[in-house]
Amino acid sequence: MSPRRRWLLFVLVLSAGILNLVDRQIISVLKPVISADLGWSDNDYGSLAAWFQGAAAIGFLFTGAIVDRLGIKWANPVGVAAWSLAAMAHGWASSFTQFILVRASLGATEAMGTPTGIKSIATIFPPDVRSLAFGLLNGVNSLGAIVTPLLIPAVAALWGWRSAFVIAGLAGLVWAAAWLLATRGIRFSDTAQPADAADADAPVAPYGPILTERRTWAIAVAKILSDSTWWLMLFWMPDFFNRQFGLSGTELGPPLAIAYSGSAIGSLIAGSAAAYLLNRGRSENAVRKSVMLVAALCVTPLPLALQLDSYWPSVLLLALALGGHQAFSTTLFAVIADVTPRAKVGRVTSFGAFCGNLGGMAIAKIAGLVLAAGLGYGPLFLFAASSYLLALGWIHLLLPVIRRAEPSGPEIRLAGAH
Repeated sequence: MSPRRRWLLFVLVLSAGILNLVDRQIISVLKPVISADLGWSDNDYGSLAAWFQGAAAIGFLFTGAIVDRLGIKWANPVGVAAWSLAAMAHGWASSFTQFILVRASLGATEAMGTPTGIKSIATIFPPDVRSLAFGLLNGVNSLGAIVTPLLIPAVAALWGWRSAFVIAGLAGLVWAAAWLLATRGIRFSDTAQPADAADADAPVAPYGPILTERRTWAIAVAKILSDSTWWLMLFWMPDFFNRQFGLSGTELGPPLAIAYSGSAIGSLIAGSAAAYLLNRGRSENAVRKSVMLVAALCVTPLPLALQLDSYWPSVLLLALALGGHQAFSTTLFAVIADVTPRAKVGRVTSFGAFCGNLGGMAIAKIAGLVLAAGLGYGPLFLFAASSYLLALGWIHLLLPVIRRAEPSGPEIRLAGAH
């Protein structure tokens, strides 16, 4: 495979992540509009977010095995097409029950995104390039969170909020067709590797073997703690600005876009810094844990956002916290690729994402209850400020030394090549 084609596939993987984030974030950006139209309370919205997260969590129990079985050539278009159809269905939902069904469908199908993206990078790139690739993946994916609050309110103002879901879903179907065209003639050796012969039957019984491994639980608990904060911000940040500073509609666009720009910057810095340090001979253990520590410290000032009278300083604090999250998340994905044999990457990633979505499900519902009780964002931001330090401590406890599981790079062949 030529380098040019390799990078074309990587660009498609990046754009799939953008679409994934756009589809899930539309409802949070348009929450004030949809809530006014359909009469939702804070608790109702929290319940919808919890249903989404719960369905995604259950989906992750199966998507890792599906991705490992299908390989990235087919897992990518199947996943994107499935969640795009679920996103489009929001445009025709009217009752609360119907919204529960379409949100659950979107969560379950979007669960294909994370294991497919991580496995795609682990397959396309050799180990010494993966840190940068993971940083680019998380950073560029954040463009979805940046673009959504800028474009979606304008689309809703022109054609109604339902059209936003339909247009985003159609973009995903176009993407699936583009991936199938771009991968014609390529054979990816990513379902089972010769070095992993003992794992060749793992897709048949996908989770039994990995649940006995310390690395799986190191990732899983760290995902619960760290992803809870991400989902809190993703689903509730527009409401925070509306509640705290009275922003709504297109007024939310610039603050949300700037805040989420921090997540993109955090990903790029973490990935680039890790790649630089690894190329200079630093160990995976030292590099991964140092980057995660700095990332965790970036989130600790988050509660100060509640003490500010102007929303722009709060935007900067939230941008710093989101940058810390994505730097932490980028590094955690790199740890998965470091310590996990390639044939298990999809399943370990999916199980970690399953646990992270359980954390997201819990925080979504808890946030709705806390806000409905009049307690404000204080308790929620205090939890967020400490969650990453706790996650890093857990990783260090279970993985005192991070070591690379497989030194060889990926095997990608053109059909008919030997």
